[in-house]
Amino acid sequence: MTAAERAQRTEAADAICAAALSAALEGAEETGVALVAVGGYGRRELAPFSDLDVVLVHADSRDVSEIAPKVWYPLWDAAPSLDHSVRAESEVTEAASADLRVALGLLDARHVAGDHSLTLRLRTNILAQWRRDARSQLPILEEMVTSRGARVGELGHASVPDLKESLGGLRDATVMNALVMTWLVDVPHADLERCRQHLLDVRDVLHAIVGRASDRIAPELWEPLAEGLGLPSAEQAQRHVRGNGRRLTHLSRLTWHRVDAVLARPSRVAKRAPKLETVAPGVAMASAEIVLDRGADTSDPLLLLRAAAEAAERNLMLAPATAARLARDCPAPPEPWSSETRNLFARLLAGGRGLLSVWETLEETQALDKILPEWETVRLLPHASVVHRFTVDRHMVETCIEAAQLIRRVARPDLLMVAAILHDIGKASLQDHSVAGEPVAAAAARRMGFAEEDVAAIAGLVRWHLLLADVATTRDLEDPSTAKYVAERVPDAGMLELLEVLTEADAKATGPKAWTAWRASLVADLVRRARRVQAGAAAVEQSRENLEIPHAAKDGRVHLSVEGSRVTVVAEDRVGLMAAVAGALAVQRLSVLAARAWTQDEYAFSEWDVDDPHLDEKILRTRLEAVVAGTLDPAARLRAKEGGLEPAVQVHHDASHAATVLEVRSDDRPGVVFLVCRALASLDLSVRSAHVSTLGPQTLDVFYVQEPGAGALTDERAADAVRAVRGALSLRPSS
Repeated sequence: MTAAERAQRTEAADAICAAALSAALEGAEETGVALVAVGGYGRRELAPFSDLDVVLVHADSRDVSEIAPKVWYPLWDAAPSLDHSVRAESEVTEAASADLRVALGLLDARHVAGDHSLTLRLRTNILAQWRRDARSQLPILEEMVTSRGARVGELGHASVPDLKESLGGLRDATVMNALVMTWLVDVPHADLERCRQHLLDVRDVLHAIVGRASDRIAPELWEPLAEGLGLPSAEQAQRHVRGNGRRLTHLSRLTWHRVDAVLARPSRVAKRAPKLETVAPGVAMASAEIVLDRGADTSDPLLLLRAAAEAAERNLMLAPATAARLARDCPAPPEPWSSETRNLFARLLAGGRGLLSVWETLEETQALDKILPEWETVRLLPHASVVHRFTVDRHMVETCIEAAQLIRRVARPDLLMVAAILHDIGKASLQDHSVAGEPVAAAAARRMGFAEEDVAAIAGLVRWHLLLADVATTRDLEDPSTAKYVAERVPDAGMLELLEVLTEADAKATGPKAWTAWRASLVADLVRRARRVQAGAAAVEQSRENLEIPHAAKDGRVHLSVEGSRVTVVAEDRVGLMAAVAGALAVQRLSVLAARAWTQDEYAFSEWDVDDPHLDEKILRTRLEAVVAGTLDPAARLRAKEGGLEPAVQVHHDASHAATVLEVRSDDRPGVVFLVCRALASLDLSVRSAHVSTLGPQTLDVFYVQEPGAGALTDERAADAVRAVRGALSLRPSS
């Protein structure tokens, strides 16, 4: 798929359109009527399944009511998809003035057939109007671009990129060409056109693969896309597409920075040379960009980091020409780094949202190679998990941005920021990325001149950056072994403080669902308990008050109460009660986040945290009573995911002294907690607590299981439990 093939498709479409208009005008005057291609068709960029976007334009005095249908009927039969309209010449210019999207499409208007002078006049008027209204229209256009980016994400980093709508996609390329047409700014045309043509080639192949018009690249399409593009692997296809998208995103951000600078100046001084304002040794600000000051010494090894830090802190663009010159002329900082070098690097990383455009500029100009050569291994590397909204490299930058907002909570912000930019540096390895990243982070920190205890802290943060989130959501926090487990791996109070903040920043950078109030409370609780262990306090199980037994429970019934998203159940203690409650919740399609159970005076108490804060207590109670009475079978209401994988069940004997811990991985579907609890109840086993974590399409559920006498299971009983759980989750209940 090449530009030549797109030109051939366009020529074929032009011939069809010209023939349709010619036939419609047979015996009639051609003057005052023209068929005009707009949008992608106007740019001669037809993909295999693109729309033919055409406008039948006529002079205001010309009646085309009989001509128009004769044009459209043959085109409906010949074109795969036709987007057409009929407009008088004055209506076209009025529509362009009223609707920015219409104006953008008409900037690419191209004559196809009919009165050429009408098309020429139309193009001239549209372009003149665009330039005249640019100062009022461009802020609106910028807001549209920003909103689209927030909604769709970036082509270079989104988990499921959209070749057209994602930031750095084909629509942004069109917008940049429109910005150039205002005569207010310019862009590197060769770069823009090269990336645009590459993405058009990708879209052509994508259309051929899916057999229809499509711009979204689902994960399963990367392999055939690589084959169609002649690339050796799906990873190479991703790097090719994302690399071009990232370059276009960078060009777009640079262009909009310059547009903003032009719009901020009165039009009468727009042509004046920008004024230099010195902001640091060798560094100046001009036209909202960070540039080199007059007489800057490019042999200064700190100049690159100084310029980058100033740009990030001020949320300004680091001029690409400046970064490119520094990448070429500025020596790398001597190793090990001085304290001033480390301070500049930490300032850069803590620049907040301003870090993003600066980091992109450093990458695009290869200046980053002088600062952080380890970065090359994760550049544009896709995440294996769909939970992540960004590629690995962008996720690490986003983690820094999030950490910068939390920096006042730690005593050593420099260690936090360096750990944030390195925490996933081992993702390119085939082994556990936390394990693989630890020595890489240690080597980088040592090169940066950190003291050995700080090197150990940074390496430790990388090694254990998943620890708090994993343990908090999958282990019983009230079990003394849990806090002890964390304290043994993070024995230093200062490192635990850093790890807590890094955990929050990492989760927030992953996606909006990765850091909820519930997860935050669990991590905070775990950290408090681990701190007590570090301080030498006994990690005793939290004592509960001697609660009053509800009347319903005393009368032999099941008591249920609701407070927010927490459900509390009290009843006479018996095996299977946890399964009954889980079943009632499953019937209501409620996802269980955590469950805890304990006994008091031969009564069983359980607390359930679910994902809905607006529960109907009456309906839940009715469901539970029906399940307990045996008149409602939750299994009959549940259906397993078709084509799902077999569940995996593991036993962790050392995770608790008082119970046996079962870790269950299965497809994410309703009723998993119920099925597991029911299987364990069939063996006369009790579930003391359950902890649920969803990881993309699968769940990771952890159950603390005990014998009726509140003891851990023997190896034989644990094996029975594993078989029962596997069997329960492998069932395919009917609907």
